[in-house]
Amino acid sequence: MKTTHTELPPILDATTVAELLQRRASLKLIDVRTPAEYEAEHIPGSYNLPLDKLPQYRHALREALRSPAVLVCRSGARSRQADTILRNADLDDVHVLDGGMIAWEKAGNPVERGRQVWGIERQVRGVAGSLVLVGVLGGLAWKPLTYLAAGVGAGLTFSAVSNTCTMANLLGKLPYNKGGSCDVQAVVSRLGAEETTVSRPT
Repeated sequence: MKTTHTELPPILDATTVAELLQRRASLKLIDVRTPAEYEAEHIPGSYNLPLDKLPQYRHALREALRSPAVLVCRSGARSRQADTILRNADLDDVHVLDGGMIAWEKAGNPVERGRQVWGIERQVRGVAGSLVLVGVLGGLAWKPLTYLAAGVGAGLTFSAVSNTCTMANLLGKLPYNKGGSCDVQAVVSRLGAEETTVSRPT
């Protein structure tokens, strides 16, 4: 079942989302970061549905959701990927939190915090920077190592053009980034149950 369309634009700023939540509008927040990132900090009341799980559960989510949903990540990049996945599954009433958690916190909105970890984007910068440094410095002693730096540069360029990041997807699978377990099926079922409760006549 498709969601009911709203007048909301595809991209929403943090202030608009906060105002919608304060008015108790029928709005769901779906955080597409890794479980560890979500555990470290998230918007109160949001649901964790990691980006790498969305292709598998996109149709179940389409059936569960009847209210508009706002996609959340650290900066907005992964939310845009999630938006594409869900819209391709005919779930059109989805929106992106512009600037992600960075913009949400900058606007002074509430955040729930837990065990702190580096975000995936920060990990990507750390790993990519380290590999480039090794390639450049190591290439002074053994020239073939310079190809490592070139390869990382090419990968980052492709990532920017395609708006995807293979390194982020691989890092997200590490135990360090799993944090607390995320039962995606249970989250989707809970979303569906809450939607049914909300829509049931009183």
